[in-house]
Amino acid sequence: MDITTALAPAEATSPSPVDADMVKDVVSGLSATQKFLPSRWFYDDEGSRLFQKIMIMPSYYPSRVEHEILVRRAQDLVRWIAPSSGEVDLIELGCGDGTKTVSLCTALHDAGVPLAFHAIDVSAHALAELSTRFKHELPQVAVHALRGDYFQRWPSVYALRKQVAMFLGSNIGNLPIAQAIGLLKRIRSRLKRGDLLLLGVDLQKDPRAVLAAYNDVEGVTAQFNLNLLSRLNRELGMNFDLTAFRHYACYSPIDGAARSFLVSTVEQTVRSTQLARTFHFRAGETIYTEQSQKYTFDTVEELAASGGFTVCDHITDAREWYSISVLGAH
Repeated sequence: MDITTALAPAEATSPSPVDADMVKDVVSGLSATQKFLPSRWFYDDEGSRLFQKIMIMPSYYPSRVEHEILVRRAQDLVRWIAPSSGEVDLIELGCGDGTKTVSLCTALHDAGVPLAFHAIDVSAHALAELSTRFKHELPQVAVHALRGDYFQRWPSVYALRKQVAMFLGSNIGNLPIAQAIGLLKRIRSRLKRGDLLLLGVDLQKDPRAVLAAYNDVEGVTAQFNLNLLSRLNRELGMNFDLTAFRHYACYSPIDGAARSFLVSTVEQTVRSTQLARTFHFRAGETIYTEQSQKYTFDTVEELAASGGFTVCDHITDAREWYSISVLGAH
């Protein structure tokens, strides 16, 4: 398990430098007329732990249904990934703790596919759990863990091997359409003709089921959203009072977008020692923290074509709530 090197930066004793991208995003986002914070900053170690809790909530269907597809329709995926006996580099962008992926890797191993699994995530905690999971459940598969932002990192692979990238969790839905197309183009630039991308997409369905997934009664999603402010307090010397903000979620079936906000409950000013800046909030003012787009098969195909891919198949659950769409690099 190639994880020691991947985790080394997190174990350093010197203070971590301020992330220039975070600074840029926070200054621009909290200075905008409609304040916003990009969802990519959710996933520090605590954010990753909270999201793991969200994934097992009864109301949060996306992870459960995606896992169901990976287990029950594994053979369909295997036929697309490895129609021949050639070697495969499986590359998962934003792998998390490997709970879902281990079942697909097991199916590939059982089918005799020579496989190397490259797992990329920003969370050292998630990578450590993934490494432990594969060591116990599937030690025969070579795992190469890489800590970093999958927008900027790509593993070293053998040119003659087939690459199959995976971007699951409907994470593509967190991006506005232009950014989603841009990400697909960047992934496509790393692949050869004939390589694949397995893209997890949440499909449009009863609006009540969608809204319940982002507004659980147990309040875990609220903790996850508020943890973003805790991270900014810690890393940018900000003084957000978490008791003065509330989580708010909504869903619009017209455009298929679930959206999450943090609402300031009082008029307040937030300061940052690192940035030497202040940000004023009116009572009731919101910070837009996340979009989660829900798709139709037609919109997935339009998105894929704009990113340089052809849709080979939509592999879904029985209710067609969710799809792992197989995209071919052309």
